[in-house]
Amino acid sequence: MIQAKFSLDTAQIAFLEQHQTYGFKDKSEAVRFALQSLQQSLQQKHLEDSADLYAQLYEEDPEMRSLAETALVGWPE
Repeated sequence: MIQAKFSLDTAQIAFLEQHQTYGFKDKSEAVRFALQSLQQSLQQKHLEDSADLYAQLYEEDPEMRSLAETALVGWPE
């Protein structure tokens, strides 16, 4: 695995010291899990924002609504 160096505050260090309490074998595993969770959360937020934008465009643009309805012709309900 690639190593990285970064700075943490005292509270974050204290939290990492309790890694076994949360079921992690070491501090690195806890940090990797936290980063993966953050990445998934940000990706989910991006998808939700994108869906909201498309919904807004659909509501505001009659041409977009017509295009979407045309694309749905023949699709099962």
